[in-house]
Amino acid sequence: MRVDLANLRRCLLGAPPAGEAVIEDGAASSGLTPAAVLFPIVDREGGHTVLLTRRTAHLRDHAGQVSFPGGRVEADDASPLETALRETEEEIGLSRSRVELLGYLPEYRTGTGYCVVPVVGLVRPPFEVRPDPFEVAEIFEVPLSFLLDESNHQRHAVHLRGALRHYFAMPYGDHFIWGATAGMIRSLTERLVVS
Repeated sequence: MRVDLANLRRCLLGAPPAGEAVIEDGAASSGLTPAAVLFPIVDREGGHTVLLTRRTAHLRDHAGQVSFPGGRVEADDASPLETALRETEEEIGLSRSRVELLGYLPEYRTGTGYCVVPVVGLVRPPFEVRPDPFEVAEIFEVPLSFLLDESNHQRHAVHLRGALRHYFAMPYGDHFIWGATAGMIRSLTERLVVS
């Protein structure tokens, strides 16, 4: 299924979010590390997909988890867009020239101490990816229609650091998409429903 890109653009923020945020269970209100990710929507003939990665098992943060390409803001990054594109090139080798900015989602504040700006971009084939073997164990695509279908959104809970935390998950084949990645997908889903 193809998503209406004009409708998608309308539901997104036109600039990096200023104060609008999705706050994960257990997220602090201050002292968060600024970060940005690319939410890459691939324009495939058979329908739009979302390009995701599985992080390597030895990483300090979010080891083995499914994630969007992205990471911490560096001092010379001019904007969240610059951070997301730089990190995407570093992690999966996707050239920024293949990414068309569609817009932004609200900040996503994680229980692990990050304030993430999701940058939504359209990726038009053909393109090449080369995973950084230190950070990325796998690159794969999931149909956008699957991720936006609320019947595929599961609600889970876990006791963590003495408190009950709730999170979304979207299992797809052998992949368990959950936590911040699933939360950002849910954020897009909710904005599309309202628009």
